Amino acid sequence: MKMSPLLILLFAPLLISGGDLIHPMDCSDIHKEDKSKPSGVYTIYPVGDRSAVQVYCDMESVGGGWTVFQRRMDGSVNFYRPWNQYKFGFGSAAGEYWLGLKNIHSLTNERKNELLVDMEDFDGKKVFARYSSFSVGTECDGYKLQVSGFINGGAGDSLTYHSGQKFSTFDKDQDSSSYNCAKLRVGAFWYKSCQYANPNGVYRWGADSTVGNFGVEWYHWKGWYYSLKAISMKIRPVQ
Repeated sequence: MKMSPLLILLFAPLLISGGDLIHPMDCSDIHKEDKSKPSGVYTIYPVGDRSAVQVYCDMESVGGGWTVFQRRMDGSVNFYRPWNQYKFGFGSAAGEYWLGLKNIHSLTNERKNELLVDMEDFDGKKVFARYSSFSVGTECDGYKLQVSGFINGGAGDSLTYHSGQKFSTFDKDQDSSSYNCAKLRVGAFWYKSCQYANPNGVYRWGADSTVGNFGVEWYHWKGWYYSLKAISMKIRPVQ
């Protein structure tokens, strides 16, 4: 049975060449095709064959296939950036980066996704928070966050508080506070009034009781006066 030219065009992004998907939408597509592939930098196509973007794929945690959209690990990248940079993304997939709200929306709009947030402190202790449902709305809706279904991996739940909030940067204040939380917390996030999580805050070194609320923080694990060594936020289509 021959496939019609129309069907060939429709399925072209999923055709296989040399064992690799030509246009995988996310890391789960790559993982499903070859479960032996290691964690590392791969190219995905969130919105079609002209949307190539490099990401870090976590092929090990909880079954693998996670697309990392946010990663802090050494303070090498400044995350206090304007709206357009958070919209389109910045940094390097081999190190610290933000994938971009536009891409995150595309990935979570096409399929139902779950979220995994991995964290590490400066003593080497690692914990996580997992959520069974995660999505980001359209730009017209302020890239509004929807997250639910918390599963505790030792970190506690610092993200559900932010569900339903629009994304804010220092030059685009969309939070629920009378203040500009992005400026006040020196970051960018789905702030409310203002936050329990601040993964895009200022990279600092662990505990510091002199100043709080603007480090790389996850309140329900370390409070407001401890800035994490590492944090990464990653998504995967629900199985």
